[in-house]
Amino acid sequence: MITLDILCARFTALDPDDLRRWIAEGHVRTDRAADDLVFTEIDVERVRLILELRDVMQVNEDALPIVLSLLDQLYELRRKMRALGVEPDA
Repeated sequence: MITLDILCARFTALDPDDLRRWIAEGHVRTDRAADDLVFTEIDVERVRLILELRDVMQVNEDALPIVLSLLDQLYELRRKMRALGVEPDA
């Protein structure tokens, strides 16, 4: 697990206020350790994905929840297919 400060140091394009908003909107999950927010590796990758969608692919803030929801559905479907023994195409 890593802290908010370490996460912001890892991603220089990450504004802590943006991250707090994404947490409030449910796009990123977090845990608390003492008085600090901590993030698991899956949460760190979720932040990386959001930054890539926003900064590289130019997905605007209004569309971000829709895109994230569709990606979550896609990943869930892939997990279910693997559980059934069907390897999804890449």
